[in-house]
Amino acid sequence: MNFARPLIPATLIRRYKRFLADVTLDDGTEVTAHVANPGKMTGLAEPGMQVWLETNDDPKRKLKYAWRLVNDAGALVCVDTAQANRVVGEGLRAGHVPGLTGYTDIRSEVKYATNSRVDFLLTGDGPDLWLEVKSATICRTPGLAEFPDTATARGARHMADLADRVAAGDRAAVFFLVNRTDCDAFDVARDIDPVYGAAFDAAVAAGVEVIVMDATMDRDGIALGRVLPLGRGGMQG
Repeated sequence: MNFARPLIPATLIRRYKRFLADVTLDDGTEVTAHVANPGKMTGLAEPGMQVWLETNDDPKRKLKYAWRLVNDAGALVCVDTAQANRVVGEGLRAGHVPGLTGYTDIRSEVKYATNSRVDFLLTGDGPDLWLEVKSATICRTPGLAEFPDTATARGARHMADLADRVAAGDRAAVFFLVNRTDCDAFDVARDIDPVYGAAFDAAVAAGVEVIVMDATMDRDGIALGRVLPLGRGGMQG
């Protein structure tokens, strides 16, 4: 997934109102950038951090800059949660996701359950595959990425919706994209959101599959990388 334009560096002044950030460009100009991330961004929005912005010339957009990446102690992290679906979508269509190849049709944002939209619906000769994508960006233990970074009732509902699809005879999976370059394992942050943790465990017990992959990234774009293990003990399942 290539960015529309190469990113430009800046220094973070502050993030506020969830979706806004003031930054200083390299020439000293202070500008406001859009932040496409509803989470807490734990450890990723500290004043003085180096960030990378994407510019646009769209007159319909109020802000010319969008915050895409941040440098967290030498690791690149994608803070734009919308990019995860783009990266996974490209990987699916290119056949780069183990276990999810061979489907003839891949659709995004398909309505299902009650007032929900699944990120991707894969169809073909076998059972349909319903896939939710989550972007994992926090790292509290060296080498371990986690999700979520704040309580997410919506995320818990998604896990229950996926379990319902398995009960109906389809396949269902949750894809955790580790959107940072310094981690080699992933786990659910049950202490941050015990309700989501319980919903995740129940869904897995019901047959929902779990896929974890990391991402490679630079100022030009982001792509799927390696399959990573689930859990602090390095055991995926």
